[in-house]
Formats: sequence, C-alpha cells, structure tokens
Amino acid sequence: MRINPETVDRIKQSADIVEVVGDFVALKKKGANYSACCPFHNEKSPSFNVNPVRQIFKCFGCGAAGDAIKFVMDIDGIGYGEALRYLANKYQIEIQEEEVTDEEALRQNARESLYIILNFAKNFYIQQLHDTDEGQSIGLSYFRERGFTNDIQKKFELGYSPDTWDAFTKEALNKGYTADILEKAGLLIHKEGSKTAGYDRFRGRVIFPIHNVAGKVIAFGARILKTDKSGKGASQPKYLNSPETEVYHKSDILYGIFQAKNAIRQQEACYLVEGYTDVVSLHQAGIENVVASSGTSLTIEQIRLIGRFTPNITILYDGDIAGIKAALRGLDLVLEEGLNVSIVLFPDGEDPDSYVRRVGAEAFKEYLKKASKDFITFKTETLLQDAGNDPFRLAAVIGEVVNSIIKIPDAIKRQVFFHRTSEMMKVDEQMLISEGNKLLRKLHTQPKPQERGNRPATPQGPQDIPFSSDGPPADFFESESSGSASTEIEESNQRTKLYYQEEAFIRLLILYGAHELEPTITVCAYVLGEIQGIDFKDPVFSHLLTLFRENHSREVVLQTDYFQNHHESEIRNLTIGWLTNKYELSTLWTEKFEIYVPSEVDMLDKSSFINILRLKKAFIEEKMKICMEELKKAKTEDQENELMNEYIFYKGISMAAAKELGSVIG
Repeated sequence: MRINPETVDRIKQSADIVEVVGDFVALKKKGANYSACCPFHNEKSPSFNVNPVRQIFKCFGCGAAGDAIKFVMDIDGIGYGEALRYLANKYQIEIQEEEVTDEEALRQNARESLYIILNFAKNFYIQQLHDTDEGQSIGLSYFRERGFTNDIQKKFELGYSPDTWDAFTKEALNKGYTADILEKAGLLIHKEGSKTAGYDRFRGRVIFPIHNVAGKVIAFGARILKTDKSGKGASQPKYLNSPETEVYHKSDILYGIFQAKNAIRQQEACYLVEGYTDVVSLHQAGIENVVASSGTSLTIEQIRLIGRFTPNITILYDGDIAGIKAALRGLDLVLEEGLNVSIVLFPDGEDPDSYVRRVGAEAFKEYLKKASKDFITFKTETLLQDAGNDPFRLAAVIGEVVNSIIKIPDAIKRQVFFHRTSEMMKVDEQMLISEGNKLLRKLHTQPKPQERGNRPATPQGPQDIPFSSDGPPADFFESESSGSASTEIEESNQRTKLYYQEEAFIRLLILYGAHELEPTITVCAYVLGEIQGIDFKDPVFSHLLTLFRENHSREVVLQTDYFQNHHESEIRNLTIGWLTNKYELSTLWTEKFEIYVPSEVDMLDKSSFINILRLKKAFIEEKMKICMEELKKAKTEDQENELMNEYIFYKGISMAAAKELGSVIG
C-alpha cells in the first residue's frame, strides 16, 4: 500500500521542523533560527542549523540538509514512506492508502519489513502477558512483585513469551510472515541442519522491548523467571537479548532513550544505569531522565547519543568496587566527547532498582545530590585509597589521573581539574600541567587511531537510505555527500572564476527571481534580458538557467519553493544551502545602537547589476584564455594577428567591466 498524495500534503503541512528535530536533538534558539551539534557527524561546536520559517535544516559541517521528512529518514535510516508514517503518527493524521502494483510491492524496503515484524512481536508478547493464564501467573506476577504499575508496563510495552518451543513462530507464520524475515529479525532460531523447522528465541521469559530514538521497536531483552522442565534452568543466561540485525546494533542504542529523551532535554542531565529494571523502577519513582547500557561497555556511539540531548551525564553504580575500577578506564571516552561526567556509588549490595524501592523516590533523589562526584574527583579518591603511602603506586595514580584530564577538550575545565587534583594529591599544580603537556605531545606524534567502537562506524544520512515504494523518484535517495574531503578540496581548487559567477547568478535567480525591482519588472526578467547569448559551462547551472529561460518565455517565474523541494538532490541541496546563513546579524545593531544594516533584499537592484557585470567579465576572461591557447598553436602570421585582435577586443571589454566594478587592474 502507498500513502495517497492528499495525505502526504497534510503531513508536510502539519510537520514542524523545530518540533521534529527537537525530538532527536537539543536545539537552542539563535536569532531567528535554532542550532545544535549535528547528529549526523561528530563535532564539538554546533554547526547544525534549523530554519523554522523555511522549514529546513542544514549542517555546515557535513552538508546534510533537507526538510522534516528528510531529517527523519536520515536520523533513523528509514525510507520515505516510513518517515511519512512516523510523522503522521506524531501529528495524529489518519493515513489514507492506495493499492500498489506487485512490482512496487516487491520494492518494499527490507528495513521497514523488520520494523513491522518486530512491532507484531511486541504486540504478541503484550497479549500473552495480559490475556493468558501463564502470562498472568508468571509474567504479570513478577512485574507486580517489583511494583510496576499498569501504566509503567504500558509505557515500556512490557510483555511475556510463553514457555513453549514455537508459540510465536506459529502465530507469525499463520499471519503471513515468512520464516526468513523472522530469522532476520532475531526472533526465530533454525534447528541445525534444517532450513524449514525452527524455534522461538524467547521462551518462558518476561520481555523488555528495546526502542530506538524514534520509538520503533528494534530488539528485545528477555529475563528468565523459572527453571526449565529438565531442571537445567540454572545453565541458561538470566538475560537474553536479540542478536545484531540490520536495524539493531547494541553499541548504538541505549535502553529507555525514547522514553527518557524529553526529560533528559528538559532537566539537562542524564542518569546512566546498567539494567532494564533499573530504568523502569526509576521511571516508576518519577525519575524519567534515565537510560541503560544494557550490560554492554559504554561505547562512543552511546555517548554521542546522550550528547544529542545533554552534556551532563551521571553514572549510577552499585557497590562492586572491582567492577567500578575496570569501568573507570573506559570513561575517558566520555571526557573526550566533551561531556561532564559524574559518578554516584550506592551502598554495598544495592543497585538503583533495589535502593529506590527500599528508600522511596524522594530519599533516592536526595541521595543522588549528596553522593554525586565529578569523574576526576571520584577517580582520584578511588585510586588514592588503593595506593596508600606507596610512592610508586602514588606516581602511577598521578599518571592515570593526568591521562584522564588531558582527554577533556575544554582548556578551562582542564585547568580547574589540574588545580583540584594538585590539592587532593598534595603535588605541585605546574608539575601536573607539565606531565599533561608531555602526554599530549606524545599523543600528537602517534598515528591517528581509527574510530573507536565495537564495530565500524555506519554511515549516516543519505548515503545509506534505501528506496521505498512509497517514495518519490529514485534520485531522491542518491548520495548527497559522496567522496572524501580531499576530493572536495581538489574539486574546489579546479573551479574557475566563471563557475563562481555562474553560481552567484543562479543563486540570485532562485532566491530573488520573483522579487520586483520596479512595477512589472522582476529580477528574473531584468537579469535574463542582460545576458542574452551567454550560456553556462557548469551542467547543473546550465540546466537551471534553461529552466528559468523556458518558464520566463511563458511569463512564469519559478519560485524558491519549487527548487527547495526539487526531486533532484543536487538542486535541492544547493537551494537549501543558499537559504541557510551560517551567521546572523545581531538585532542589537538596530535595537541598541540604532544602526540600520541593509539586507540583501534591500539592495537587489545593485546586486543584480553587479552580478551581471561580474558574470560578463568572467565569461569574457574565459574567451581570452581560449584566444591565448589558440595563439600558441597558430601556424601563420595572419592567424596570429586575427587572434591577437580578438584578444585585444575582449581585453577592452574586460577592462571596462572592471572599471565599472571598481576593480584594480594590473
């Protein structure tokens, strides 16, 4: 089925770019626009811009750009149709669909199929929990014993998998799902040597669905509650998770991020715990800005996911000192990303789940405030306790702490921690700084390491967006930032002056072509009339110029929106780039100093004239280059004289244009 055009239009009109992006990134008002650190590439300074008037986003770092639909596609790695469905659900728009051909149906995106079967599985497990005797007596009893209310169960969509070999598989196959898609989703395990028979991955366990940032179920965590019939339950893992799939990479996701993201953004802080029940219990207690690493070591991707919503992270540990010491080594990754890290240690034998159930929500919150310590202070105190008075171990502690401090990108924060550490360790502050500088120099002389993480970094954005049968023409999904940075630099170096003048001319037409310089005379009519006989060299700009000329001949002026939503990605991205300003003029010029700075629109008559002159000058200079090249190949004196006269003619025009522009002529 395909979403009909009327519904697509309603979705586009309803979707607000600030609200949509704000669900995934913490935006800050900056003049008329909003900014943030880009979610599509790693950066410390915000270069991601959201324009609420034009309803577009643009990153000046990686080049990602588009509207609300494109943002959802890029951030979640889904097709056009699924992005529309996500927005329709967000804005409570009823989707009207129409039939598609068999050929179009075959093109249905594989990732979207996984989301569909995973959502079916979630609903199956919820139904088993509430509507079966086994689910109520085992699963529901367990959740109630832990104090999970019906509302909290609904919020996290908790469920139960029956203790039979293939209850879920049978149900899914009866509903028309294939064994292949069940296996790809990590829900079915094939018996060894058999391609047809298989059994459910999750059996006799309570189910914790794992959601991505957009709220889609991408995997499951399952806890066993009883021994199996053979009495071998002790040999089974307490928790069983979905395997890695096309939509689930455990190093990229945090349990509870969908339920917690708004609270994290509002409170500008994130609590990180270890397990599923820790997250659910804290939400039950009213502490909603909490997520879990689900038993995995904290990865760079997970750190950056938290960093989208807040720079402040507090890690809640139970009383296992040995485990904490091992984890301390990995937390330097958090410092490198510029996040502010704090640690809370619970009493022996307690974890966040047990402690909040024992003392209650208010006492728990009070404990977090009192017990919280910044990471450097906590690490220093912990290592000093072990070192005692042994000078060699103390020297090693100094080395470890300094090695953590130098990971902090902010120079002021580094200075503060050097000062605090010198007081705690009773050593000279300058000595710590010198040691830090020595380590930094050593790091800078080493080969640059590759991206860290449990797996190679997956490209995000338009490069890996597959085709959807619900979507627009295929070139909508073409790569928009292919090639390395070095290739882009080489291309930039090869661009001529004429290229930049053609670009400036087309930019003027796209942004201001419909503006009137005088009654009945538009910018488009004026500038096109002044460049008759000039054709553009760049194929994209030539194509756009032809579009303007053809429509102008029919007395039609193409509007900016036409190009902003163009089906060709290159034209769409060029337009969005021209519409988005990296810097904004401060309102203080007029409000405080009463200095009026004219805008580009105010000076369209002058800028149009200058654009025409510069384009003609660049065009003539290209003609002069061609004359000089042909002059070198001339075989007779007559040819030389003819080419020389042509060159002098062009030179005169160029000098006249330069004089008009006020250029210095060498």
